[in-house]
Amino acid sequence: MHRPRNRPVRVVARLGLALAAAIGLIVLFLALLVVTDGAWSGFAAWVTAVGSGTVATLLLTRRRSWPQRFTRLLPVLLAAALAGSVCVPTVPTQRRPPADLPFVATERWDLATGSRVAVYHYPPAPASVRRPTPLVYLHGGPIRAISLIDHRFLKLLADKGYDVYAYEQAGGGRSDLLPIREYTIDRLVRDLDAFLDRLGKGPADVLGFSAGAVVLTRAMADPQAAARLHRAVIAEPGPMDGPTAAIGGQTGRPSARGLAPAPTGPRSTHVPRYAVALGLMRLGLLSPDTALIGQAEGDNAFRAADLGGDTASAYCARDAHRIPAEDTAETFSFSPAASLRIQQTVKDSPAITAPLGLARTPAMLMIAECSSQVRAWETAVLAAVPTIRRTQYLPGVGHRMWNGLDDNNERAGAVITAFLEDRPAPLPDYPKPADIPAFLGDHR
Repeated sequence: MHRPRNRPVRVVARLGLALAAAIGLIVLFLALLVVTDGAWSGFAAWVTAVGSGTVATLLLTRRRSWPQRFTRLLPVLLAAALAGSVCVPTVPTQRRPPADLPFVATERWDLATGSRVAVYHYPPAPASVRRPTPLVYLHGGPIRAISLIDHRFLKLLADKGYDVYAYEQAGGGRSDLLPIREYTIDRLVRDLDAFLDRLGKGPADVLGFSAGAVVLTRAMADPQAAARLHRAVIAEPGPMDGPTAAIGGQTGRPSARGLAPAPTGPRSTHVPRYAVALGLMRLGLLSPDTALIGQAEGDNAFRAADLGGDTASAYCARDAHRIPAEDTAETFSFSPAASLRIQQTVKDSPAITAPLGLARTPAMLMIAECSSQVRAWETAVLAAVPTIRRTQYLPGVGHRMWNGLDDNNERAGAVITAFLEDRPAPLPDYPKPADIPAFLGDHR
């Protein structure tokens, strides 16, 4: 009489144990992925986890009939299928860079460092007054394609008479990959020096944005690279060295992170293989050169929607529902492994405040009102570089200061060109080094 009444309980209990067994094997698989660093595309962890689960199940059920033993193996088979999906590529494992842009020629330059980079040139507009010094743009990321938003801004600067050059960092966009261990912040500085040498037009004005601003700041501290700089525009810099990277604290005024609609389109994080690989890399549990996925495969898998809140954080809260598309699916490219590797080398680098104190390059710092950068990173640059002649705090914009909204491109362009042409600044020179404590205290 009691057996029928307890049967549902026993069924639920058995299902619970089966589910727990499957989850336990998946956790074991993930742990083995970390221990083996994804060896053999994850199959080393898969064989070990599935083999251990199979042997353990067969030993525990050795006194049962084969149909019962097979039933007990079902959780192992389920875990094997789920874990196996992490080991099988779903995108090409050979690099597929984005196609060349239709509105500007893509050149490939071989630099003395060994890097082969994609280069773009926007000559001065015919009707403009030609500026004598070339202007070189260092994009953010690091290690991504130059966005369409950036290309439109570079064209605006060319229309004002500037001879504009830009290149995508090695491994980013249409530039060739490097071995993963060669991605360092010092390599990016050497590439800038080699690019300016190859350009062969004497000292150049350089505009560095975000991660590009970090490269530019560090170039100012390197005597060889600094000799090729005419003027430097440091726009929304990240941390310049290890001690600065260790600083946390406030950012700018509220950004659109958490307010903007979720980005649409495909995501690599919807595929188990790339969700696991990129997630463990971001947590520091897998190295950027993990054997689980190759650099090229990770580049091919990563999509614009994977950036999620990072894109929204580059805009002011009031712009949350009108964030422009920065790229198309065909032009977007980002190298997550190489980017993480670059960021780690910044965190591991010693302080550069002493050589920056000897810098001679005239510079300007640009700070956005709704910046998602830690304010102490930006003010550390201001305090360390004695040749910053002016600081321009841009109201009404986020980290992505030139974004095509309203007159933001024109306002950013006016700030940059006024400095490069040594004309009066369109905005107050604020904050100055003496203003840093109040600037931080006011949560500006």
